[in-house]
Amino acid sequence: MKKTFKLKDIDPVVFSGAGDENIKLIENFFNSKIVLRGNNLIVDGLKKEISEIELLIENIMYTINNKGFIGTSDINVLINSSSAQNISTNSDSKLDNVILYTYKGAVVAETKGQKKYYKAVCNNDIVFAIGPAGTGKTYQAVACAVSALKNNEVEKIVITRPVVEAGERLGFLPGDLKDKVDPYLVPIYDSLHKMIQSQKLKEYLNKNIIEIAPLAYMRGRTLHNAFIILDEAQNSTKMQMKMFLTRLGVTSKAIITGDLTQTDLGLNETSGLTDAANILNRVKGISFVTLDESDIVRHKLVKDIIKAYKKGDK
Repeated sequence: MKKTFKLKDIDPVVFSGAGDENIKLIENFFNSKIVLRGNNLIVDGLKKEISEIELLIENIMYTINNKGFIGTSDINVLINSSSAQNISTNSDSKLDNVILYTYKGAVVAETKGQKKYYKAVCNNDIVFAIGPAGTGKTYQAVACAVSALKNNEVEKIVITRPVVEAGERLGFLPGDLKDKVDPYLVPIYDSLHKMIQSQKLKEYLNKNIIEIAPLAYMRGRTLHNAFIILDEAQNSTKMQMKMFLTRLGVTSKAIITGDLTQTDLGLNETSGLTDAANILNRVKGISFVTLDESDIVRHKLVKDIIKAYKKGDK
């Protein structure tokens, strides 16, 4: 049996070690043949052994992301650790659902809807993820973008949100424009801090490799070789949505997230997200993924709260 594993978010040279010593060490312990081609690790062996090697690969990638390197002593410890564990031979490989390896661990598509979402991002240039709070729409989008940046698939990340004055007007909030806008972008910063170490994130932000800005700042731009995220898209107008989607440049990808039950637009305004879902649902290269209560990964009460509100609206 042959299986190919993609080495995500790490340098394959670091994985293989000097003179491929890490791969040779793994081959000496197992009976499988292992070949590294670019970022693809090809394993040829028995099904059960391949499952054991899969867990080992996952642990090696964790170690590299935490330490920045891995030595033969680390490999030996991980081999003994992996072989001692009960390995599942489930065809739904966990590694296939790992979106990003970070210094805090892996970001994984856990639920059925999240896996569908991740697959859609891999296979399409524009993906709309629509669903209630807590389904991982934003977090997964940011993880996909960071993974693409780490793997040199894009040169920069642009994350934007419409700024809707819900309750307070921006003009009455203290500070300059950045001070007024930043509170709207806190969830984005929170996600990034969980995926990128502080010093590196600061460097990315200072160099505009990662750019976080209100949706209005996107007008007139063309974003080439970028991963672009529009968050809280239910609060965009029809014109803003069209403006955002037409910013997409060569070799760029976009994810648009939103919850149609939480729009802050005026009563007479149509959400750009609703409009896009009606107009673009049959365009090739654009995928719409709907998440629901079963995909919620927050506190277990969140599901019950959302169900109760949905029942009350009927």
